[in-house]
Amino acid sequence: MRIATATLAVLALAGQATPAAAGHRPTNDGIWRMDGYGTVLAVRNGTLQEYQTTAVSCLEGDSARRTGPSTYTLPDGTVLTMRTRGGRDRGSVRVAGSVGDRNLRRIPGLPDACTSPAPEGPLASFDVFWQSFEENYPFFAAKGIDWHAVRDRYRPRVHAGTTKDALYDVFSEMVRPLHDAHVAVQDGDRLFAQGRPGTVMPTEGWDTEIKKFIVTRDLKDARNLQDFANGRITYADLPGGQGYLRISGFGGYTGDGAPYAAQLAELDKALDTVLGQEHTRSLKGLIIDLRINGGGSDTLGLRIAERLTDTPYLAYSKRARNDPADPTRHTRPQPAYVTPAHGPRYTGPLAVLTGGSTVSAGETFTQALMDRPGKTVRIGQPTQGVFSDVMSRRLPNGMSAWLPNEEFLTRSGRTFDGTGIAPHLTEPVFTKEEFAKKRDSAFDAALNILRAYGDATG
Repeated sequence: MRIATATLAVLALAGQATPAAAGHRPTNDGIWRMDGYGTVLAVRNGTLQEYQTTAVSCLEGDSARRTGPSTYTLPDGTVLTMRTRGGRDRGSVRVAGSVGDRNLRRIPGLPDACTSPAPEGPLASFDVFWQSFEENYPFFAAKGIDWHAVRDRYRPRVHAGTTKDALYDVFSEMVRPLHDAHVAVQDGDRLFAQGRPGTVMPTEGWDTEIKKFIVTRDLKDARNLQDFANGRITYADLPGGQGYLRISGFGGYTGDGAPYAAQLAELDKALDTVLGQEHTRSLKGLIIDLRINGGGSDTLGLRIAERLTDTPYLAYSKRARNDPADPTRHTRPQPAYVTPAHGPRYTGPLAVLTGGSTVSAGETFTQALMDRPGKTVRIGQPTQGVFSDVMSRRLPNGMSAWLPNEEFLTRSGRTFDGTGIAPHLTEPVFTKEEFAKKRDSAFDAALNILRAYGDATG
């Protein structure tokens, strides 16, 4: 699950039990340790319980109940799947809407820390907070942060009498230099989170303001202007035969709380209209506008990419940190492919508009188009620079820490965390100067490039 309004992804980890013949224990019952992710899963009696582990702690996380022969469901409606493979002591778990599986291996029992009283008090909360980042965060070296020095600086400020408010401030100060939009400190309704300096994080109000500007300025002469998917997707036919497709998120298509399957169905319905056979046959170019995109489900982005190619290709590979003591060790990269969809597809020139408010799943979708066969040009500004699903780690005092632990790799092994994906053609994106002069330079550049492609092939 990705939280688009905060541009953060919170992954609830759980799995499913496979039924067995009467009188036999289900194959998945037992205790499982996840490769990477600092997680142990206990499956028994139709329930799956998550335990969040570090070298200094084990705290209960989410739980899920079995709702079908292959599924467990979390209280928020998220559906998860767990399978054994290569023998009864190996398995995998997948969350609907997330790319890739997490590998599991059976262990004899819960770690000792999981059966002992949980640590309490401000110092225990500090230690679990620091250790969670120490064991899972992949980007300290890239960001020039000495996390051990951070502990030495801030731990002396915490003692048995430290208030929750003071501890919230300490945690926020500790992670502030990371400038990572997938890092957050949460205490009830309070949330500290920030993006890359010089960027604006997408919000509902910002999205509404920008959409009004685009409709008034860029689409004033367009035809067939339509909204789909609860307003998250907008399409219009431009006067020169090009199309304009705006995507402000990869979720929220059917309202709050709707399951992934409903989101996918709503997306397919929109794409059937936008990229119908008669329509794509006459389309001379397509602008995909991701400049305000708060993220969501990576698999919904892949679903759109499947409508934009006739040739299978690698979108990216995904890996996670897999050694608490060594940030250079990872799980085996899992490839994610773009496979041409059945039915009508558009394979002509694309102009993809991006900026600092292109976040998370908006970025993985951008990455999934980088090796697309055919003409694809990126225009605007670099994306935000956060790609991973987000781990939600509970702390002993009831607060939570959110952090990434994954990397999305290109075919050559490159990642774009921190810097974001750069455009081929740099143009200003929604600056004060652009608004003052009623300009949208990135849109105009995209239109000119697509028209040039059309003239060259016409």
